[in-house]
Amino acid sequence: MARRRFRHSQRSDLQADRSHEEYLLTQPAQLTTRTELLRLIRGGEDTYLELKVRLSNSERITQGIVALANTNGGTIIFGVNDQLRIEGVSNPEWVQEELGRICREEIVPPIIPLIDTVAFDSGKRVVALDVQPKRKPYRTREGRFYMRFGAEKREVSREQLSMWLDEIRPLAYENIPLFTAEEKDFDDSLLWSFAAAFEDVSPTINLYQTADFLKKDLILAVGGADDFFPTVAALVLFGKDERVPELFPRSVVTVERFSGENGNAQLVERQVVSGNLHTQYETLLKFIQRYCDLAKDKPAKKGLHLVGAPVAARSNYHLYAVREAVANALIHRDFALRDIQTRISIYDNFIEFVNARRTQGFVPPASRAIRYGITQRLNPQIASIFSRREYGTSVPRGGLPMILKQSERFAGRRAEVYTAKDEFKLKIYGA
Repeated sequence: MARRRFRHSQRSDLQADRSHEEYLLTQPAQLTTRTELLRLIRGGEDTYLELKVRLSNSERITQGIVALANTNGGTIIFGVNDQLRIEGVSNPEWVQEELGRICREEIVPPIIPLIDTVAFDSGKRVVALDVQPKRKPYRTREGRFYMRFGAEKREVSREQLSMWLDEIRPLAYENIPLFTAEEKDFDDSLLWSFAAAFEDVSPTINLYQTADFLKKDLILAVGGADDFFPTVAALVLFGKDERVPELFPRSVVTVERFSGENGNAQLVERQVVSGNLHTQYETLLKFIQRYCDLAKDKPAKKGLHLVGAPVAARSNYHLYAVREAVANALIHRDFALRDIQTRISIYDNFIEFVNARRTQGFVPPASRAIRYGITQRLNPQIASIFSRREYGTSVPRGGLPMILKQSERFAGRRAEVYTAKDEFKLKIYGA
């Protein structure tokens, strides 16, 4: 529970048996006192308060902290028995150090805890840990998720986890483990060609041990010694083409060619592109090149075209601007928005890229900032691997600023960027 929930002032009319939840909702923030701590303890355990006699099982404490963090925070007090009597802890300094280690090393993402030791006149001391959730969801290092239901903690089932993650829409969705994926679902040729491309590969690398390499070397999987839970990033980067859409359907991209210059234009061809990101990138570029000419420099003069011809002339686009736009559409999409699919639409004189991106908290300042290269990366792990030459995608550098600059230089018209209804849209005009 956040410090503001746990630190509260004295109230003379407070009932001693008031629950922790009722109490924290009515009290303003202030320093902790022994009296306040006693009142919390007398209310007993609930969704936001857990009482422990001692710290004897770090694994269970880790699970308890994760459960509180995933249930909007809470407080754990050490040194109190089941009868709500204060026994104290004999080594509060060690308890504080161990709690700090657990929050730092055993929980993903790490939690910055608020830890206090409160001493009583009897000489007994208790340790209070406040958990303030900032970056839900939280999990153990082994990839397990927990939540509190009343005074109990429970592991979240796979079905519940899927529904819960879609509801809270975590920003770090690329780190979510996929419990249905297995080692055999990965493209070993793509994975090991990536690994072999690094000249400084250690001789102790987990050669041809896909699970170990993803888990220990790339940090793209979680689990204990016998468990393997690859993350979303691992699957979309290195999954087999046929398995990626089955295990993660929201990863598909739709690309279309329309005959016309607006939304009423007639559809010429539509293709649903699936597979890992390497395959999607190459397939999308081939589709675009089927209907557009891509070049590094603007053509000296427009090719001959008959006036009134039934088919519009092919538009010219800056090669690197289009490549970067395709790459951005693939690596910066918000996977948490499962109902918004990435789309690329080709019209007679422009290409529009539409991506899922949470509008709340993003516009208008952030949408302006990204024009200058200042962005909030949703998928930093995906972006870092996808953009490396070892991955084999040959992605240009420069991001959105390069796209805006080069497309305007090439076509004489500035590209448009706008966001609405959880969608990020980029429109590049052709020459």
